[in-house]
Formats: sequence, C-alpha cells, structure tokens
Amino acid sequence: MASQKSPEKNATVKYERTLFEPEHDLFRESYRAFLDRHVAPFHDQWEKDKIVDRGVWLEAGKQGFLGMAVPEEYGGGGNADFRYNVVLTEETTAGRYSGLGFGLHNDIIAPYLLELTTEEQKQRWLPKFCSGEYITAIAMTEPGTGSDLQGIKTRAVKEGDHYILNGSKTFITNGINADLVIVVAQTDPDKGALGFSLLVVERGMEGFERGRHLDKIGLDAQDTAELSFTDVKVPAENLLGEEGQGFIYLMQNLPQERLNIAVMAAMGMETVLEQTLQYTKERKAFGKPIGSQQNSRFLLAELSTEATAVRIMVDEFIRLHLDKKLSAEQASMAKWYSTEKQVHLVDRCLQLHGGYGYMREYSVARSYLDARVQTIYGGTTEIMKEIIGRSLGV
Repeated sequence: MASQKSPEKNATVKYERTLFEPEHDLFRESYRAFLDRHVAPFHDQWEKDKIVDRGVWLEAGKQGFLGMAVPEEYGGGGNADFRYNVVLTEETTAGRYSGLGFGLHNDIIAPYLLELTTEEQKQRWLPKFCSGEYITAIAMTEPGTGSDLQGIKTRAVKEGDHYILNGSKTFITNGINADLVIVVAQTDPDKGALGFSLLVVERGMEGFERGRHLDKIGLDAQDTAELSFTDVKVPAENLLGEEGQGFIYLMQNLPQERLNIAVMAAMGMETVLEQTLQYTKERKAFGKPIGSQQNSRFLLAELSTEATAVRIMVDEFIRLHLDKKLSAEQASMAKWYSTEKQVHLVDRCLQLHGGYGYMREYSVARSYLDARVQTIYGGTTEIMKEIIGRSLGV
C-alpha cells in the first residue's frame, strides 16, 4: 500500500494550504519514504496479527520520527513545532497505517514526559522514548467509567517509598507493546478531582498484567488491550508531577489530543474522497461514469464542501495551537465536528462504491470501519458538546 497524494495537492478540497514551510515539506517526503519502505510492505500482515512489529518503532526512532519535541540532550529532535507532529499524523492517516501508535507517543505522551518530569525521570525515560526502545501508553478509561474520568476507581496508596496500585483499565492503545504506561489513579478519594495522581508503571513490574487483546471492528493493526494492576509496587520516584494534580494535568493536555484526532479526521476525509472521486470517474453504470450522474455529482459536491470546511477549521485551530491560544472549547469543537463529518463522508463514499464498498478488499470499506471510533475516543461527541455548552453558560 503506497503513501497517498500529498494533502496540500488534493483536488477534492478547494483550499490552498499555507500552514507549512519548506522544511515541513522535506520532513513529509522523508516520512513518506519511511512509510513506503518500512510500513507499507508489512501493514497487511500486522492487521492480521492485530499488532505491529516493535522493529518499526526502532526504525522510526533511528530516523528521527519519535520525540521531535524532546531536547537534543535527551536524544530528541529539539524542535517543538507541532506542525511536524501534524505531518506524521496526516501521512500515517493517508496511508491508513492504523497500527502505528506514533501519534499517541508524540502528541499525547510526550507533553507529560516533558512538562511534568524531574531531571532524573527525563534522563531515565526520554532517551529510550526517542529511540523507540520504550513504547508508551496512557491508561485513563476503566470498564465502568467510560468518559467519566472523575469516576475512576483505580487506587494508589502511598506506603513509604512506593505506592501500592490496584485497579484495571480498558481500551488502552499500545497496551500490549507498551513499556511505560501513565496510569491515572486515586491517591486521595476524599478530595474528588483533587484526589487523582499520575503514576508511570513500567514493563515487568510485579502485578502489572496485560489482559485481553481487544477485538475491535476496525483499526486492526493497533494493539488495544485491557490492563490490570494487582498490588503493583510503583516507586514514589515514578510519580508524574505533584500528587493530587493528575486531573488538572489531564485537562491541560486533552486539547492537543483532541486536535490530533481532528487532524486525522480531516486527512481521512480527503483521502477517502479522493479515492472515491477516482472510482466514480472510472466505474460505469447505464453507459456512463457513475460520477457524471446528477445525484452522484451533487453528493460529491456536498462532500467536497464539507471536507473543505473541516480542513479550514482544523488548519486554523492548528495555527491557534502553535500560538498557544487554542482553548479547550475550540479543541472540543474541532474534535466533534470533524469526526462526525468524517463518519458521514466515509459512509456516503461507501454508498457510491455500491456492493464493492462492502468488500474489505476495497480501501473504503476498511476506512469505514476505522473511522467509526473517531467520535468515541478522546472524548465522545456528547462530552465535547457538553464542554462547549457549559462555556456558553447553558
């Protein structure tokens, strides 16, 4: 599966992007070459295996695609420009390489390890984070809590120089491969939102177990797992930031996670629409291309308009994020709107493929399955609307 056409030259989206500089374009070419050589030939097998080979992480680290924002002294790229993260997310999405958890690693975990760690923790974790030797995950969701983070029951009790951690987590991306897992746990249940802390659990700690490798309807190559913690002794030096501030740290970092999901949605829309446009030009019915039928032409016009609107919205919010002006409400807007539009667009594009759209051998069918979770993880559409609604005073 070769990488797709560069997103800034996509004919289906009527918008000339000015977000990137020449250095980002060169970075995109380099990453695209990496995907063509080290991912494309193997991803189908990874989808069957339900997990990627750890070797692709080591290769990504070797080529500088992990920890771009991490200072050079810790083995990173030393460049905090979020546009490099955007490039990786867009190209990974365009190729439908769903098994690569680089976005979680770079966009979601990196801020915690950069902003909350002590110097000792940085020295201990960041070099292997950047080399791909350490694969990371964050464990928030529990079987009984879903989007209700304040309902988390996992408990960590301080005993001397360590915490005793008990609980379980589910839907954890990179859960099987992860070497470092940021676990959200109660450290003082009587303090409500101020009673949560973040602990880094490392591979091999006694009592830390991987449960079921979850059987999803899409994102087949992405390892998603249940995790359990039974009397796990977590050293006190594995506490991230201050005790009791975990919920605040989560709220500070969720906007970038939600923007990352919106970036995936925008690129996913453009890629599927471009493929569908090509299909409707080549596929004939009643003696002429199906794209030339008025119903198809009108639908393609609607989808092109929606993809363009999402692209403009997402690019503008990326600019705000670069200027550190993106609010939680704006991130929520980008997340729910782009993902709902993505699900709608992929559904309509599948319809244009007719019966072939229902066949897994066609990319649109796999994109249909992959896209559905976009409105769920990172905060459901309903939670995003609640955040926005509260900001309006209603």
